[in-house]
Amino acid sequence: AAVDLKALGERTVLLDCDVIQADGGTRTAAITGSFVALVDALYKLYRQDSGLKTFPVLEFIGATSVGIVNGEAVLDLCFEEDSQADVDMNVVMTGRGHYVELQGTAESAPLQPGQLHDLLALASKGIGELIALQRECLGDLELVIGGERDGNSQRENTGDSD
Repeated sequence: AAVDLKALGERTVLLDCDVIQADGGTRTAAITGSFVALVDALYKLYRQDSGLKTFPVLEFIGATSVGIVNGEAVLDLCFEEDSQADVDMNVVMTGRGHYVELQGTAESAPLQPGQLHDLLALASKGIGELIALQRECLGDLELVIGGERDGNSQRENTGDSD
């Protein structure tokens, strides 16, 4: 959802992420962290004489978990909260606020429509904060990610190295 596969060409990218320490969901931490690694790796490939004409990353991706624990909406559930949650879900979104993945389960009580709305709003806020941190980590590399700044889906490779 975040990479233009046509621009990437006949390449395979394998991201293997081990979350060494986390106070929240490791799966969602792996997605959010792996995105930064993907941008870094593809930028190096893009700047080499690799045949990439445009930078293939189209937009940011971030992920978090949300749930209802003791009747309250909780962002980025830790193991204890997840094991006690009435409802828990993983949410993956783009930097533009579009959903890439929604995976949720009502463990002990059905989810009400208003609660779903509240959980998605909480996830969106949390993912926005994570994407801000991704931007900070990437520094100037964030500027080559298509569409985030100027509405273009891609940027042409000028061959200039940074």
